[in-house]
Amino acid sequence: MDIETYTQGIIIAICGNFLISISLNIQKYTHVRQSQRGSSKPYYKSWLWWLGISLMGLGELGNFAAYGFAPASLIAPLGCVSVIASAIISVVFLKETLRASDLLGGALAITGTYLLVTFAPHFAPHVTANMVERSLMSWEFLTYIFVEVIAFCILLYLYKCRNMKHIVIIMLLVALLASVTVISVKAVSGMITESIQGNHLQFTYPIFYVMFIIMVASCGFQIKFLNQAMKMFDATEVVPINYVFFTASAIVAGILFYQEFFGLSPVNICMFVLGCLLSFIGVFLIARTRPKIKTDRVFISMGQIPGKRCTEKVQPEPKGSAYGTLASKLMCNRGTHTDDT
Repeated sequence: MDIETYTQGIIIAICGNFLISISLNIQKYTHVRQSQRGSSKPYYKSWLWWLGISLMGLGELGNFAAYGFAPASLIAPLGCVSVIASAIISVVFLKETLRASDLLGGALAITGTYLLVTFAPHFAPHVTANMVERSLMSWEFLTYIFVEVIAFCILLYLYKCRNMKHIVIIMLLVALLASVTVISVKAVSGMITESIQGNHLQFTYPIFYVMFIIMVASCGFQIKFLNQAMKMFDATEVVPINYVFFTASAIVAGILFYQEFFGLSPVNICMFVLGCLLSFIGVFLIARTRPKIKTDRVFISMGQIPGKRCTEKVQPEPKGSAYGTLASKLMCNRGTHTDDT
């Protein structure tokens, strides 16, 4: 792999993650605007929402293409670019509060990204159908996939049969599926790249379609478990844990299946690991307990109730099942009431 191809993969991955961050904030803005207006119009009828979806599709397409140019162990950690850009956009355009942890996390993530790009393996074999077939039959991959299947079955048993809904269990399920997704995505993207460059047509090999089916299936189940995690837990927990687990699984998959760390010096490996750790910490600091977006809200004033002097304005909780829920939230002091006689 020459330096020009390597650089193209990095640029495509960064641009793709930046588009994803823009798309997420556009979708968030669409929901916030509809909430402020009190509109009953479905969000999917808004052109802004569809613009966000289109940009996300374009960004994911860029990430997919990047796997054909650069090692998977580098493309996966670059997902922190999306978290950094999303935090900046939300502060500038959605008026979210900028915290000290955001600045520290952004600095750590940027430093980690620099180390990743600098010390990541610059060599990766050309992904062809014959190479994929050989890798699938290697004892390293067969051992890895055997352990992964056993671990996945145990976790699925705990999650479904034992009803253990811990976030680590769900995110480990996502990560195990993600490792298969990364292997298949790089295989499909690499074979498409080889065919486009005219080196050798890869579409005539059955393994291309096998890997394509695996890619679609693993992506589908990965999204299913990730959506379940988003329903049960807050995004501030899901996003950083998913980033760490996904990145770790992608690196392991790249090492075992594509031999991406072959010939890499111990210094490069240590600096690459340090870059990953800095990116992990940075993403945790940025994503943890994100502040609410500042919006103009209509508050219920209790100042007109006879005999009560309200010390605060109170907003009803959306999760309340009845209006009486508001009563437990009132902070009012009992005043003196005099009747007109």
